[in-house]
Amino acid sequence: MTKKTPKAQALAEAPQPEVLRQHAEQQYAHELAALAEADAFPRPPKWNLSPRAVLTYLLGGTAGDTEITPKYVGERRLMEIAVATLATDRALLLIGVPGTAKSWVSEHLAAAISGDSTLLVQGTAGTDEQAIRYGWNYARLLAEGPSEAALVESPVMHAMRGGKIARLEELTRVQSDVQDTLITVLSEKTLPVPELNTEVQAVRGFNLIATANNRDKGVNELSSALKRRFNTVVLPVPDSLEDELSIVTRRVDALGRSLGLPEVPPALDELRRVVTVFRELRSGVTEDGKTKLKTPSGSLSVAEAISVAVNGLTLAAHFGDGELSSRDIAASLVGAVVKDPVQDQQVWNEYLETAIKKREGWKEFYLACREVS
Repeated sequence: MTKKTPKAQALAEAPQPEVLRQHAEQQYAHELAALAEADAFPRPPKWNLSPRAVLTYLLGGTAGDTEITPKYVGERRLMEIAVATLATDRALLLIGVPGTAKSWVSEHLAAAISGDSTLLVQGTAGTDEQAIRYGWNYARLLAEGPSEAALVESPVMHAMRGGKIARLEELTRVQSDVQDTLITVLSEKTLPVPELNTEVQAVRGFNLIATANNRDKGVNELSSALKRRFNTVVLPVPDSLEDELSIVTRRVDALGRSLGLPEVPPALDELRRVVTVFRELRSGVTEDGKTKLKTPSGSLSVAEAISVAVNGLTLAAHFGDGELSSRDIAASLVGAVVKDPVQDQQVWNEYLETAIKKREGWKEFYLACREVS
């Protein structure tokens, strides 16, 4: 046996670096364990939690002495419908504009139900049938011919065999003929493998969560046959500024910790300004309803607002005085709003002059935005 050098030994014994982003079932393992221990309600086949416990995991609450943090801020009934759908033989389709937490909800549903949110197909224009059905290890295929050993399972096939939840992101980005490979899976709960003269039958507990973007309407519309296999839940943007601010604040705090940012004192006023700007430009009217506004070309989603705030915190922590300021926020905000340097720049300048310039308490923010515009 080869003896390791002191340097190699030190490297082997050194703690492995933490991953940048844990899967939901890893990050919230203590909450899921507490919910499972306290869960006294019936569970559908292969579910780790009962539907009631899954809902508590999503919306927040308590499990014994453990506080369950809310993962979704919004209408309770929508989450009830989503969870109930997955307990039936109908697949779930989450639709909404960018930043309405479709992927986030999908991941946490899979984590709570199956304990595994990684069975994911990312839909793109280049997604082919193999990503949804199965592929082949071509070295073994050439050497041995078609066999179980040469078969490469897709996440969907793996979920069918294990009775788990599979996820398909951005379904309407996938070409229509590839989308329709799901019809047999969702209706017959089988996946034929003609090369082996066999099929994979879904184990109880299997289901599929797909997401789609409202802004992609008309890109690759779902066939009527495929639509019938889904129960659709439309996720809206947060109803109020306070709800959206709560989401942004919570996610910014969590991301700051995961990225190892130096602690920056909370600056709710600055975060409120970011959320207000995004909501006003997104809706085309100021919060008081008195001034109509032009809307820029970007989506101005909640996710982008979170990104702006995290970038601001990074600037404040590393290059500022440790306190989040308007200058830190403005540096990232302008880039998030102005995607088109001609059209969006005009919209942004007009917004600053008509809505922000004379707003009480916003002078420093206005000047900071003007400085980087």
